Amino acid sequence: MQDGPLTGMRVIDASTILAGPLCCQILGDFGADVIKIEHPTAGDSMRGHGESKDGVPLWWKEISRNKRTIGLSLSDPDGAAAFRALAKTADVIVENFRPGTLERWGLSPETLRADNPSLVILRITGFGQTGPYASRAGFGTLAEAMSGFAHLTGQPDGPPTLPAFGLADSICGIAGSSAVSMALLARERNGGVGQDIDASLLLPIMTAVGPGATYYQQNGTIGQRHGNRSTNNAPRNTYQTADGSWVAISTSAQRIAEKVMELVGHPEVIAEPWFASGHTRAQHADLLDGYVGDWIGQRTRDEVVAEFTAAGAAVAPVYDARDLAEDEHVRETGMLHTVPDEDLGDVLMHDVMWRMSETPGRIRFTGRSLGADTDEVLAEAGLDADQLADLRHRNVIA
Repeated sequence: MQDGPLTGMRVIDASTILAGPLCCQILGDFGADVIKIEHPTAGDSMRGHGESKDGVPLWWKEISRNKRTIGLSLSDPDGAAAFRALAKTADVIVENFRPGTLERWGLSPETLRADNPSLVILRITGFGQTGPYASRAGFGTLAEAMSGFAHLTGQPDGPPTLPAFGLADSICGIAGSSAVSMALLARERNGGVGQDIDASLLLPIMTAVGPGATYYQQNGTIGQRHGNRSTNNAPRNTYQTADGSWVAISTSAQRIAEKVMELVGHPEVIAEPWFASGHTRAQHADLLDGYVGDWIGQRTRDEVVAEFTAAGAAVAPVYDARDLAEDEHVRETGMLHTVPDEDLGDVLMHDVMWRMSETPGRIRFTGRSLGADTDEVLAEAGLDADQLADLRHRNVIA
């Protein structure tokens, strides 16, 4: 069985925090030989993100899994030359430097593709390669603010709310893996010619937030914060149970909304004219939330989930990390996977993101130490032992 549909492809991950590394993690999960480029002395700043154990960065173990790791200074002319030699052997490069940085180092897409015409280059920035904001520093927080996400998130009388995790980066990283796959498919169909992909953090999360710009252009309306409620359906909220836990319900489908109201003992509202659509139900959210909240508040979380499930209504408990790790469905279906690691023993992490019947992909190894594969990888690119020793002596490689 293959390691995945990208077996035989080589990807150079010259990116950092977080979209590019996640994109390359996905490509590596599905078989690509991913080569992670880090600064030879400082390492990748991703190593300093999140928690650690005994000095070992935990997030790094997942985000850099299935990646061979080398320390290489791209700003040094000899380091740039080594990168060019490596790029000749690659199918894909993923980078997230500010526009113009690779060009300043003599590593423009045109230069790299002169050596390797089939090269696909994914360029991730905050706002894209062109336009008034192209040179601005780009971080996921800024995209979450500008996309409309923060404006729509939070309580009606509270401030705009940012996510507690890298939402914009993660959406962009997942989208980037799709873009690379499309470009590789296009390469197969157009005689082997590569291309550049201009990906911003902003546009994918704008898409995820929804058609707010269309609503504004067509109707002049601007969405507002509604807490955990929705303008598209009701009841839709989080509700506290008798044992202090929380559950979430959704009634996007009309029949589900009817089942919920039957379950909580208020079938009479189903006959109301306004109950016939999600939009008009949302206009009566106070009433519906009161009925649902009262019923849920008299039962434990397990009782609520059991009765909703038996009635065919949609409910989910609000989980923390421990709940998720111990959930029977998550465990039985392998959504979390235990991987052996040389530093930490067994490490629990997310499994590959989707299941494929013939080329399923897998986690081959966890994130590695700085420079663990430098000599091996650069030797594959044609550098000999004397060159490697000289570059290491000058801290161009690690």
